Amino acid sequence: MNRKLAVPFALALLLAGCAANSAAPPPAADYAAALADPARPATDRERDAARKPADLLAFAQIAPGEAVGDFVMGGGYVTRLLAAAVGAKGKVYAFQPAEFIAFKAQYGTDQTAVDAAYANVDAVGGAFAAPAFPVPLDTIITVQNFHDLYLKPFPEGTGARASAALFAALKPGGTLVVVDHSAADGTGTTLSDSLHRIDKAAVVDALTRAGFKLEAESDLYKHADDPRTTNVFDPAIRGKTDQFALRFRKPG
Repeated sequence: MNRKLAVPFALALLLAGCAANSAAPPPAADYAAALADPARPATDRERDAARKPADLLAFAQIAPGEAVGDFVMGGGYVTRLLAAAVGAKGKVYAFQPAEFIAFKAQYGTDQTAVDAAYANVDAVGGAFAAPAFPVPLDTIITVQNFHDLYLKPFPEGTGARASAALFAALKPGGTLVVVDHSAADGTGTTLSDSLHRIDKAAVVDALTRAGFKLEAESDLYKHADDPRTTNVFDPAIRGKTDQFALRFRKPG
């Protein structure tokens, strides 16, 4: 570069850098309105202290207008939060596995009720390993359900097929957030049926094999005093289990 041009050019770069550094960072998303949504039942609000919904939505980086999937919606706790967080211009696709509904009709009743209560929620069906999401999604959240893919009633390979289906359901650059009960390190998926827990490393392995990249993890639900040797439904530990929260990204 010509020496006469080099100094002004360097100065311009310096000034540009200073301007960028001095710019105010974008404001953090405010999820207070989602928590205050009057459509949320009292039973949901009673669970908020333990489930930390605002922190979960922030970790998942949920934004208004997004298309989001709730993989295994259960009773709809997360679905209702997502519906309020994405707003009227967003959409939540609430998936309930056909196998779950066949096992317990209440799963279907809960799905129908939440679908009817929110204009921006659509019920989604399909086999556990093949959720029929109708559009590419920005984000998928699954809470305390990934270990279920390895329960004995489901055929071997269900976890791998579901991981691939979740990868395919996301837009390039989309994210998958997994929260689940921690099993002891090195136990893989072997305690999924007996304790309803799963080794974090097994989740990371399954999803990276499907093409995901682990982007972040959070200690949001860390309980160091949980020995991780008790069934999560045991009254002595229920609601106080050690859990991991992982955010994966689909490259693109």
